[in-house]
Amino acid sequence: MIKGKEAYLKKLTASMYAPSADIGKELDGSTPPSVFIGSWNYPKVYAGPMIAPQHGNTAVMDLPESWIPERKTQDEIIGYRLSLVRGKQFARVTNLENRFVEKLQDISLAATSIESQAEFGHAPKGMSFSDEHTPFGPSAPIERFDIGNVKWDQHLEKVYYDGDLKAADAVTDLHKKGLPFSSIQKAFSVGAMGTKKRRRLVPTRWSITACDSTLASSLLQEVRNYDVIDCCQVREFASLNNYYAVLLLPTAWQYEWMEAFLRILGSEELIFSDYEHNTGKKGYSRVGGCYYSCKMAVLEALAREQKQAGAIILREAYSGYVPLGVFNVRENVRNAMIQPGTEFEEMKTALQHISTRLELPVKRFIVQSDILKEQLNGRQTTLSSFQASPKSNT
Repeated sequence: MIKGKEAYLKKLTASMYAPSADIGKELDGSTPPSVFIGSWNYPKVYAGPMIAPQHGNTAVMDLPESWIPERKTQDEIIGYRLSLVRGKQFARVTNLENRFVEKLQDISLAATSIESQAEFGHAPKGMSFSDEHTPFGPSAPIERFDIGNVKWDQHLEKVYYDGDLKAADAVTDLHKKGLPFSSIQKAFSVGAMGTKKRRRLVPTRWSITACDSTLASSLLQEVRNYDVIDCCQVREFASLNNYYAVLLLPTAWQYEWMEAFLRILGSEELIFSDYEHNTGKKGYSRVGGCYYSCKMAVLEALAREQKQAGAIILREAYSGYVPLGVFNVRENVRNAMIQPGTEFEEMKTALQHISTRLELPVKRFIVQSDILKEQLNGRQTTLSSFQASPKSNT
């Protein structure tokens, strides 16, 4: 299934065009702070900073956690991201003791935006959209790179100097201290945490999933100790041409993610899904990194509320949707989970409620599903129970 989803999203991103920054061979500006580590040619990868052609505080350009609460539009987010110019140099992932990589670590541990100067091998060109990482603007090989004074975040600095602290423990501890996910992920990506001998550069897209997965595993250990909720709940949120419904079940932890892409390129109506039972998941998800981002966001909220539940998430992406990276899933689900839950005595009535919000008939999701279908079969509920309902305007 992941091949089908990957092929679809590649076709979708190939159709994207938006004007990015027009930059010459020299750039004098500010990094939000932001870095990008590529995965091509691993273990020798392209690594480098991302710099905005403006001075001062550019933090909002690489702080996905702020975009939805601050009601940033899709166009604003794309504008921020395409303003970031990516410089790149080849670096071996285990070679952290060179000045260029040390500057990338300085950037990733910084508490504020950093004044930066760069000289490129040629004028930066192009742009990048992906369902895994946030977009960025033109890129080029970087020949000279200088940064101004840097003040490290105190929590990241402490982790950096603790060469005995495992990376997984560092990620979990920083999350408990309230650091933004994006800050933790950047520090992880540049090899600024973990036991000294195991530190290395981690490609950005891999580091995002690694941090989501690490946090989800830790949170699940905690959630398993809590009482199960006493009835079904539905929590909802919509933004950036997406609708999310989180259906919480009065069961021990189990999890299913379903996402529908509706008429974005033409007349297509595609659904992709994956799931895990209480014993967990083996192997990488067939739907990619969004599976782990959503799982982390749901478990984060359950841990906060000291509750346990099964979770089935239905997502619809509509015409106008643009792949912006898995932050889109994580932050939308986080926002869904802070909404008041609507309670239902029966799963059937909860699904009927969700069906009034969906554009697709809910039975399309049921047919695609694994856990949802199991739950309904266990309750002897038939598909014919779910008649098509008009999408609610509320």
